[in-house]
Amino acid sequence: MVMTLEADYAVRIVEYLTKHPERRDARRISEETQIPLRFSLKILRELVAEGFVCSFKGAKGGYTLAKPPEEITLRQVIELVEGPYMLSRCQKEEYSCGREHCRLHTIYEKISQDVRRELDSYTFAMICAKEPCSCGCEEGEKTT
Repeated sequence: MVMTLEADYAVRIVEYLTKHPERRDARRISEETQIPLRFSLKILRELVAEGFVCSFKGAKGGYTLAKPPEEITLRQVIELVEGPYMLSRCQKEEYSCGREHCRLHTIYEKISQDVRRELDSYTFAMICAKEPCSCGCEEGEKTT
C-alpha cells in the first residue's frame, strides 16, 4: 500500500512548519518543500480547518503550527487527508463481504490497529529532532 501524494505533501508541510516556527507564506512553503502552490494552499486550508495550523492575513501574514509539534502525530496528518487507516475495504461498516464469519476481517483489523498505533507513536517533534528537514536545510538553520 502506498500513501497518497496529497498525504505525503501534508506530512512535508507539517514537518516544514515544525522546523521553521516563524510565519511563512504559502509561496515560500511551496517553494522550499517543492510542493506545487495549488496543492500547498489546499493542504494548508485543510490543516487550518482541523486546527493543526494557524493562518495570519496581511503583509506580515503566513502560516505557523497551531499546536506544539509534540501534540501532532503522523497518523493525525495522514488521516486528515486519507481518512481512517484501514488495510481492507471489508473493515468499512458500509461494506459487507457476504460471509458470516470471515477470518480475514479479524486479521486485517489487527494489522490496521498495529499500523495506527505505530503512526501514533511518531510526533513531529520526534521526526524533526532526528532528521534534517526535507526542504534540504540543515537542522536549526533558518532559511531566508
